[in-house]
Amino acid sequence: MNWKGYTLVYVGLFVLATVQAVVEFTGYVDSAYWAAFGVIMVLSVVKAVGVAAYYQHLRWEPRAVTYLVLGATLTALALTAAAAYSIV
Repeated sequence: MNWKGYTLVYVGLFVLATVQAVVEFTGYVDSAYWAAFGVIMVLSVVKAVGVAAYYQHLRWEPRAVTYLVLGATLTALALTAAAAYSIV
């Protein structure tokens, strides 16, 4: 087990979460709301990719497995968006 790699990814995720918290607490001014929202969403995607790549071991899996997980994630996002629009 590569403890150094896991530790570096953990520290990176911790730093990104801290940046998200700072943006959240300082970004709720009316003019900066959407900019803060965009930053938080980008950081969330970066964190999700980091978790999937290292902690779920997708980095070392064959590319077919990675594409399968990516396709399933995109399908789940599409279904969630469709459900959100059907409620309105």
